[in-house]
Amino acid sequence: MLKIEHLTKKYGDKTAVDDLSLHIAAGEIYGFIGPNGAGKTTTIKSACGIIGFDSGEIYVDGISIRENPIECKKKIAYIPDNPDLYDFLSGIKYLNFIADVYGVSKDERETLIKKYGDMFSITKDLAQPISAYSHGMKQKLALISALIHKPRLMILDEPFVGLDPKAAFTIKQLMRELCDDGGAIFFSTHVLEVAEKLCDKVAIIKDGKLIVSGTMEQVKGDESLESVFLELEEDYA
Repeated sequence: MLKIEHLTKKYGDKTAVDDLSLHIAAGEIYGFIGPNGAGKTTTIKSACGIIGFDSGEIYVDGISIRENPIECKKKIAYIPDNPDLYDFLSGIKYLNFIADVYGVSKDERETLIKKYGDMFSITKDLAQPISAYSHGMKQKLALISALIHKPRLMILDEPFVGLDPKAAFTIKQLMRELCDDGGAIFFSTHVLEVAEKLCDKVAIIKDGKLIVSGTMEQVKGDESLESVFLELEEDYA
């Protein structure tokens, strides 16, 4: 579903991502872990076609993000850690705008907006301007906007930041449902306990380089993911 091959991205003299290769298959929830400044967000933005990269290739469902970014983006839902929404719109107008962009029919969008609005306990707030929303409410709105076009691949940067426990539980359920239906999830997180319980596979990155990747069992063995992460941090210091 998402294939990253020898990705390299530089900012001036700094190499943010260094020859990174990952493969996220359909049906997988894939965690992407590393310290601040490791290259996680750069990798994610490259995979979404938001920023260019210096070398390598990225494929979404077999399509090159470099050669055909629009077709790739039709299959992707991307949620940044701090979503930038149109504050002057109401929640419902924003969701209808996103549905228009992706060509979601009127009946389907109404059904899905009601479904997800109720799941995230935000339906009653959709008439309010986004400028009045808390960070957590904005995160919920961004998640709904990502789900209403039924993406094949969800790419999320710290998706649990700002969410209350019920909303965090809901998004974990929805992530698994999407993968059970043949989609895939690629997400970064600092919440290692969540990653350990939720992910099928995990990759750990530091200073732009891949340190280790594989199934959760292969990476952590008999230890906790937190212990393995801290040991690798020390080994690669």
